[in-house]
Amino acid sequence: MPGGPSYRDLQHRLRASALHTVCEEAHCPNIGECWERRTATFMILGAICTRACRYCAVTTGRPLGLDLGEPERLAQTVEALSLSYCVITSVDRDDLPDGGAFIFAQCIVQIRQQAPTCKVEVLIPDFQGNWDALQKVMDARPNVLNHNIETVRRVFHPVRPKGGYNQSLDLLARAKQLQPDIPTKSGMMVGLGEEWDEVVQTMKDLRDVECDLLTIGQYLRPAAAGRYVPVARFYHPREFAELRRIGEAMGFRHVAAGPLVRSSYHADEQHTAATNPAGV
Repeated sequence: MPGGPSYRDLQHRLRASALHTVCEEAHCPNIGECWERRTATFMILGAICTRACRYCAVTTGRPLGLDLGEPERLAQTVEALSLSYCVITSVDRDDLPDGGAFIFAQCIVQIRQQAPTCKVEVLIPDFQGNWDALQKVMDARPNVLNHNIETVRRVFHPVRPKGGYNQSLDLLARAKQLQPDIPTKSGMMVGLGEEWDEVVQTMKDLRDVECDLLTIGQYLRPAAAGRYVPVARFYHPREFAELRRIGEAMGFRHVAAGPLVRSSYHADEQHTAATNPAGV
């Protein structure tokens, strides 16, 4: 259970700065471990999402405006925590013309100004296929550009009706075209009703758009009732190990696969593997 001294300190600082984390909002099972390591995934653009994906615990509804002071507060918190690696994600903000891309870019800029040694990974939404919005984020030059494919093509629409499998692949491809030297990353869940061959095909699809880093974790239903998809099955650790082996053979620079692996879990270690594969 979470509750160590670093956990409580980080929790206090987040409350004082009026910042959100996906660790809390999405009920991440790794929150105790990560917060004790003084790592967290900040969730910008509020805590209300305009979509209702059937695997996600984040609140759905109508967002309440836009907080232009959020990037500066986030950067101040990153500096105060002396973070060396920071992950920033967001709710979907389909109500905004650019999907919140300007705020993403400003967070990167502010962190670079106030905590210049901290590396920044962004886990972005699909921006509804608005590639000008993606350009804003890429121009700010994050250290890693992450966008989750989440699941296989056949299962995608039933669990993520407002997204698009091809659109997510296109985003990753365009990010690589815009800034070829910036590692791209994606993540997926298993246990949503997919078949093994479909998982492998999704991995191939990601490599076809030159995705560098991959995370694969077990889907856990956020609650027993409500809109959430039931867990179709639980994968054995040996199966995750095999998926990791397959991914590495495909050419991913790093594959993190395991029951409790999530998109930003030990993200700093994945970045190191991507930029310094020899471990020097």
